[in-house]
Amino acid sequence: MELFRIRRDIPFMKYALILNVVSFLTFAAAVFFLATRGLHFSIEFTGGTVIEVEYPRAAEIEKTRQVIEKMGYGEVQVQNFGSSRDVMIRLPVRPGEKQTEVVDKVFAELCKAESGTISQQQQVTDKGESISKQVCTSSAAGAAQAEPIKLSRSEVVGPAVGEELAWDAAKALGFTVLGIVIYLAIRFEWKFGVAGIIANLHDVVIILGFFAYFQWEFSLAVLAAVLAVLGYSVNESVVIFDRVREAFRRFRKLNTHEVIDHAITSTISRTIITHGCTQLVVLSMLIFGGPTLHYFAVALTIGICFGIYSSVFVAAAIAMWLGVKREDLVKLPLNKEDPDDPNAGAVV
Repeated sequence: MELFRIRRDIPFMKYALILNVVSFLTFAAAVFFLATRGLHFSIEFTGGTVIEVEYPRAAEIEKTRQVIEKMGYGEVQVQNFGSSRDVMIRLPVRPGEKQTEVVDKVFAELCKAESGTISQQQQVTDKGESISKQVCTSSAAGAAQAEPIKLSRSEVVGPAVGEELAWDAAKALGFTVLGIVIYLAIRFEWKFGVAGIIANLHDVVIILGFFAYFQWEFSLAVLAAVLAVLGYSVNESVVIFDRVREAFRRFRKLNTHEVIDHAITSTISRTIITHGCTQLVVLSMLIFGGPTLHYFAVALTIGICFGIYSSVFVAAAIAMWLGVKREDLVKLPLNKEDPDDPNAGAVV
């Protein structure tokens, strides 16, 4: 499927050096901000308190978030889980406060926002232990027994768990990179593998650079977006590399940079359709997804934009500079004068 067809090849490789200098400067800036400012990790990585509450009806997420933010806990995460009535609240660590104190304060404020009052209730666990639990009861007339909000669960995510998540994230990124290099080297040629992974890491580092510069929160959702961008970007590179191999077979008189120009030009329509449709979905998450999906969509938006750029001007240019040629991808016939003759080279 094509929206349009460009009849004349665009000389992309003519400007490859200039654009790659710009790319290198952008990459260096991203590394600089990562080294100086660092990432603003979410509580999944740094540790914190997780509180789960249940409402008798669909929860008003914005109202719950405003109540928590007024308490001055900094950046908090408030999102639905399981159903529209269940809400998960993640709070960062506050030095000098115990987990039980934090949970009690937050639950009391949420109860107050629902026009309820806090009372202590004794409960017996499955093991026969008697514990005291906070219960929110409605203060409205005729609804004395109703619970406008219920505390389902609370726990602490310790720093040790955060360090383990960070290490697991690094391993996931490393294995993804290794797998992409092996795949490209087997399917095409090692020069394409090196070029493809440099381009993909270029996208990842620039995404991280944006998050470091603006100090946006780096959560597990953002990490998932980064890993998704790796796979998404390599797909664009594979399409271009495949066209390069096809062009080497079809156009024997074209040199390497002309072949690459033809391959990129012939995929422009496909690129616009694919990336345009994907970006529409990502933009809908960015606009309508709320705070929970905001930074996930931001990371994907940056990755998609730079993924197109890196596949065209970084991956293809590096492959050209590494010296990729027709002999790397196409097995030459024995008889150069008649390449289509199956009996070329036969002697009678």
